Amino acid sequence: MSIPNETLQKLVQEIETQAITAQREINVVKATVASKQRDMRMLELTTTEIKQLSKDTKVYEGVGKMFMFAPVDSVQKRLASETAELKSDVSNLNKKLHYLETTHKNSREHIDQIFKSGGR
Repeated sequence: MSIPNETLQKLVQEIETQAITAQREINVVKATVASKQRDMRMLELTTTEIKQLSKDTKVYEGVGKMFMFAPVDSVQKRLASETAELKSDVSNLNKKLHYLETTHKNSREHIDQIFKSGGR
């Protein structure tokens, strides 16, 4: 028993659309992960620099177009929380990336399987 050509064509188009969508999302997720990793690296470097400062050193944070005094401890806490948040985001994005790569791979395998079976 074979599948009619129209049904087969619709099935292949649907699977191909799913594969293309997954590939686009993969590219977006990879770019987002790279951006967040860059931000994490900058936060780590800033943390390293601030740890080298003495406790009585005045530290200023940018707020819009101005700078405001902030205690070293509060700056370190903020940097630590931002780093933890970014690590969590990267972890979640890597899970999403794995899911999307699996979806893309499975879609391609299904299309190949349909073509190899000749619609049977």
